[in-house]
Amino acid sequence: MSEHGDSIVPFNPTELRSGEPACKADITVLRVDPRTEKSNKEELKDIKKPYEGAKLLQDEHNKDAKLSPFQPRPPSLPKPVGLGMGGKNISFDEKVRGRRLRNSQESLTDPGETGSSTDSLKEDTSSNGQGLASGCPLDLPPMETPSFRIRTDSFSETDNEHSDPNKERLKPSRIILSPLQSTGTYPPLENSAASTSLRTTNRIDRDCLDYSAVGRRGRGSERLQRNLSDSRLLDTMVSDNASVHSMKSTYSVLNPIRPRDVRNRSFLEGSVLGNGALLGAEELDRYFPERRLGIYVATWNMQGEKGLPCNLDDLLLPTDTDFAQDVYVIGVQEGCPDRREWEIRLQETLGPYYVMLYAAAHGVLYLTVFVRRDLIWFCSEVEHATVTTRIISHIKTKGAVGIGFTFFGTSFLFITSHFTSGDSKVYERILDYNKIIEALALPRNLPDTNPYRSTTSDVTTRFDEVFWFGDFNFRLNKARGEVEAILNQVMGADMSPLLQHDQLLKEMKEGSIFKGFQEASIHFPPTYKFDIGCDVYDTTTKQRTPSYTDRILYRNRQADDIKVVKYMSCLSIKTSDHRPVIGMFQVKLRPGRDNIPLGAGQFDRSLYLEGIRRRITRELKKREAAMKNQNNSTVCTIS
Repeated sequence: MSEHGDSIVPFNPTELRSGEPACKADITVLRVDPRTEKSNKEELKDIKKPYEGAKLLQDEHNKDAKLSPFQPRPPSLPKPVGLGMGGKNISFDEKVRGRRLRNSQESLTDPGETGSSTDSLKEDTSSNGQGLASGCPLDLPPMETPSFRIRTDSFSETDNEHSDPNKERLKPSRIILSPLQSTGTYPPLENSAASTSLRTTNRIDRDCLDYSAVGRRGRGSERLQRNLSDSRLLDTMVSDNASVHSMKSTYSVLNPIRPRDVRNRSFLEGSVLGNGALLGAEELDRYFPERRLGIYVATWNMQGEKGLPCNLDDLLLPTDTDFAQDVYVIGVQEGCPDRREWEIRLQETLGPYYVMLYAAAHGVLYLTVFVRRDLIWFCSEVEHATVTTRIISHIKTKGAVGIGFTFFGTSFLFITSHFTSGDSKVYERILDYNKIIEALALPRNLPDTNPYRSTTSDVTTRFDEVFWFGDFNFRLNKARGEVEAILNQVMGADMSPLLQHDQLLKEMKEGSIFKGFQEASIHFPPTYKFDIGCDVYDTTTKQRTPSYTDRILYRNRQADDIKVVKYMSCLSIKTSDHRPVIGMFQVKLRPGRDNIPLGAGQFDRSLYLEGIRRRITRELKKREAAMKNQNNSTVCTIS
C-alpha cells in the first residue's frame, strides 16, 4: 500500500504470456514526490510486509485476461479497510496528515482545478520504461505522454483511444477521501481599498494612497483619466489598475507630449471646457486636481531700518508648516531705503523654486509677488495701481499699493496699505479706506470675470479673491495698565478679552469699514509696540498701548472660496517695533478662457540669478566655516 491508501501490485515479468505486451493497467503506478530523490526501487525494498492480497489481485487479473470482452466480469475484490501506510491500521486523521498538498507548479498546470488532493502526486515514470518493482526493463511500445495530465483520468486521451478492450484490466478499488474542511472562518474582506488583504491581492504599493482620494472626489477619476489621455504616452507607461497616479514615463519625469497634440493645440483659441485651452479645465485639473491654490501673505512694518534681518527663513518658511505655498505675497510698510536689496533677499530665501512675478512700490510701501516657477505660464499680465492718502501727495508714507492679475479663471487683488496713525483717529482711518477703494484704478486691461457683481465705486468688488493687509493702525480702547493686566491673565492663546476693545473689529461690525471682508481668529499677542531687539512692549516715555495694528483681511465673491490655514505672528524677527503677521490660505480656482492678455512666463530674470548666486555663496561660506572648525578641533588621547 502507498502512503495514500493505494494498493501496490509488484510487477512480475515472468507471469506475462509470450507475445502479450504489458498493459498499463497491469501496473499500479506509484507516484513519488518530485522533491525527494529517493527512487521507487529503494522504496519497495523498504517494505518488509507486502500486502497479502496482492496475489489474489494478480490471479484475478490473469483470469480476466482469458475472459471475452462480452462476458460479464466478476466484481473486483474490495480493498481491505485500514491497510494503508505500509500495512498498518491507521485512522482517518492519520491519513489526512499523511497527504501532501500540491506545489505551486502543479497548481499552475491544473487550470480547471478538477484534480483531487489524493492525486496531487506527480507520476515519476522514466522515458526508458524501467520497472517499478524489479527494476527490469519492460518491452513497452514507445509512447509520448505529457508531463502533466488531468488528474480525474487515469490515462491520457490518446491512451484511451488506442487501448484494446480485450487488454483492459481492472484497477484495484481505492478510497476517495473527502475534501478538507476549514476549521475556522476566513477573515473578512473589507470593501475599503486600503485593506491589507486587497493590497496583497492586487499588488498595490502602500505608498500609493491617491486612489482613495480619487474615489472621494467623485468625477475626479474620470477627470484624471481624461487629462492623461492627451498628454501621456500610455504605451510607454507602467501602472497598476488601482492607481493612475503611479504611472511612470520611460522618457523623463515630464509629461510626454504626442505629436498629434502639438499639431492640434492652439491656446489662443481655447475655451473654458475646450481641449486646447491653456487656462481651461483640463490644464487646471492637471496641476490642481483639488482646484485649490496655496497662498502665503505676510505684512510687516519695518520702521525704515537699514539693517535687514540676517535670516528671513522664519518670515517666509516657518518650521511648523508641512509644505511651502504656491504664491507668496509680501507687503511692507516703512520699508528699507534699498528696495532692490529687499527683493534680492526675498529671492535668496525662497530659492530656485520661485520667481518674482511682479513688484510695485508707493514710496516706502513695497508689495512683492512670488510664484512657483512651473505656474508662471498660467498667470495673466500683472497690473498695479497706487493711492496716496496724504494731503500733500509727494509725501508717500501713507496710502496703498495694489497688484491685480488672473490665475487660470480666478482674478486676484492684493492690497497693502498704511493708514493714519494715532489712538483716537478712527475717523481718519475710515476716510483712508474709502479713498483707496474709490481711487485704486484696477483692473485696466484685464477682463472682469464677473461684471454683474462689480461696482465702479469699490475696487474690491471687481475681483474674485481680495487680500488686504498692512498697518491699519487701529488700537485697543484701553489704558496701558489695563491691557497689560489682561495680557497677564490671559491663559494660552485666548485673546478674546483683548479683542473686545479692538477698534477695527468694532467698526467692521458696524459696517463702516471693510464691508464684506473677514478676518481669521487671532491667537497671538499684540504686534505693536515693542522695544527693538526684545519682547518688551514700549518702555519709552510715551508708553504706547499694545495693539493689533498689523492685520490681514480677505474677501471672496463666492462663499467659502477662501479657507484659512494659519494666522499668526512672527516673534523671532525683532529688528522693528512691529512684529510681522503671517497668513496662509487655500483659495478655490476656476477654469478660464484664453481671451486675456497672458503673461507668457515673464519674471525678473536678473533678480532670480542674483538671488541664486547669493544663496550658493552663502552655502559655500557655511561649508568653509564648518571645515575650518573641523580642522581647528583637536582630539586629546590618553596613552
